[in-house]
This record gives sequence, structure tokens and C-alpha cells, in this order.
Amino acid sequence: MRAKDGLPGFSRRNARFLLKKQNTKTEPQKEIMPTLKRLDQLLSNCGYCSRNEAKKLIERGRITVNGAVIKDPSAKAEPAAVLFDDEPLDHPDGILVMLNKPAGYVCTHDSSEGARIYDLFPDLWLLRNPAVSGIGRLDKDTTGLILVTDYTHLIHDFTSPKHHVEKTYRVTVNKALQQDIVTLFNSGTLVLEDETDACLPAKLEILGEHTADLTLTEGRYHQVKRMFAAAGYEVMTLGRWRFGPYVLYDLKEGAWKDVPIIEP
Repeated sequence: MRAKDGLPGFSRRNARFLLKKQNTKTEPQKEIMPTLKRLDQLLSNCGYCSRNEAKKLIERGRITVNGAVIKDPSAKAEPAAVLFDDEPLDHPDGILVMLNKPAGYVCTHDSSEGARIYDLFPDLWLLRNPAVSGIGRLDKDTTGLILVTDYTHLIHDFTSPKHHVEKTYRVTVNKALQQDIVTLFNSGTLVLEDETDACLPAKLEILGEHTADLTLTEGRYHQVKRMFAAAGYEVMTLGRWRFGPYVLYDLKEGAWKDVPIIEP
């Protein structure tokens, strides 16, 4: 499948300005001490083999740490210093990547629902313990930014309602947008069909006759489409270009890249 460009009309300059306004506080840098892990546990967690198989591999001398062969499965080492068959381990300290999800992919691990976002990554990642998971889901036909990680605390931190993590979507609709929808979405009074609690205030910026950016701080089922439907519009295309501090920029559709951990 040919990789496509990111969301059309996306402005890197505007996104940088938006993020600059958000991140006004500076935290002092904390000294990070290296984490030592048992070699058999490390190989197993990275998906190379089971814990028992790891012990046999280590005893056969296939693991080196800082150039020295280590045959004790219980020995501990800094993950980045470990080589397996003279090759560095794949993401030994954990995985956090940003994916530009293509349309047609589901965010579930269940392969019966069709092509999965996890099929875009190395097979080894699904054997990791814990396995990689998406942080928040996107509908099958929705494109754009999704974070994928095996840091379980990040999944909770970015999806917890108490953190109010902002997510921005580029939306195109079936008819000309009217200014009153901006007020409606920001009012905190919009109630979706079959629900009783109103949506939290959301920011809508109209970019063109049929195009807008919508920023939410919650994640209800099909929320963007249902919000526009409640206002009399049909969503034609939908893509997320920002998730908290992470911005898609020009990452091509179907591509992914490692990103640093930035707490929400």
C-alpha cells in the first residue's frame, strides 16, 4: 500500500503555536537511574521466547552484556547493554510510537474484525509482555494519530477522564458549516442521541466551507460523528492530528515513529 501524506491543510506553524501555549510550565529535569532487569525476564518481556526458553538460550552463551558473555539467567543488566546473538534487543526499555493510522484498520487485537493496526508493526511486538496496545481507539474509517505502547501506565494516564487530555480532529462535512455550531459545541449543553449527560465543552475552529478542527477532552463512542449528526451534519472524512502533546505533522499514512514519553 502506497504511503500517503498526512492530513491535508495541516499547519505545522499553527500546531507549534498551539502547543507552546499549552506547555507554559517547565519542570526541573529529574535524574533517571538505569533500570536493571534479569536477563531471562528481559528476553521474555521483549517477546523473543518464554522464560524457560530464555534460560536455555542464556546458558548456551548467546547473550552478552557490555561485550562479555553472561550465562547466568538470573544476572541483571541494563536492557540497552544487552545483545542477543550479537544484535541489540528490539526496544529493550519499552515501546512508545506514534502511528498515522490508515483507513480500514481496526484498533483491536481481534483479527476477525479485519486488518489491525498491529499488523503494521513487527510481529515480535505482539509477543511482548505486556503486549503493545493502542492508547485510545480510532474508528475503522478514521485516520490519523494513535499512540501504541507497552507502558501500561501511559494507557491509563492518557485515557483517564480526570486528565482531560485534548484530542484534535480534522473533519469534513456534507454541507456548509454555520457559525452557530461553534457556540453549540462550546456550550456544554449538547446531548447526544440515546444519552442523558451533555458533552463537555469542545472547541470547533471552522477552516473552510466544509472543513473544521474539533478539539475534545473526552472520548465517547463515535463522539465526533454523533456531535455533528446532532447539529444536522454528516461527517464525510475524519482524521486525528493531535493527541495531548503529540502532533502528527508530516508523518505519512501507515508509517510510525518512536516518540519520547511526555506525561499528559
